[in-house]
Amino acid sequence: MIIKINLLFFGQAADITGKASWNFSGITNTLELNEKLIENFPGLQTIKYSIAVNRKIVRENTILNNEDTVAILPPFSGG
Repeated sequence: MIIKINLLFFGQAADITGKASWNFSGITNTLELNEKLIENFPGLQTIKYSIAVNRKIVRENTILNNEDTVAILPPFSGG
């Protein structure tokens, strides 16, 4: 079975990719996803971003399941 995920881009990540959302398939974990993102959008290397899977920020490689929603979140600044 091919895993399909829904990607959401916010802030600088959306500016760099030119997308607010994107559907991606064939990725099984967040490490693979990160590699594919950099391959498709090299400009993402210029910012630090977090990855959230189903609204939970993940800090280590995480297995992705079919229909997961993954958000690419740029740094937040408070005020």
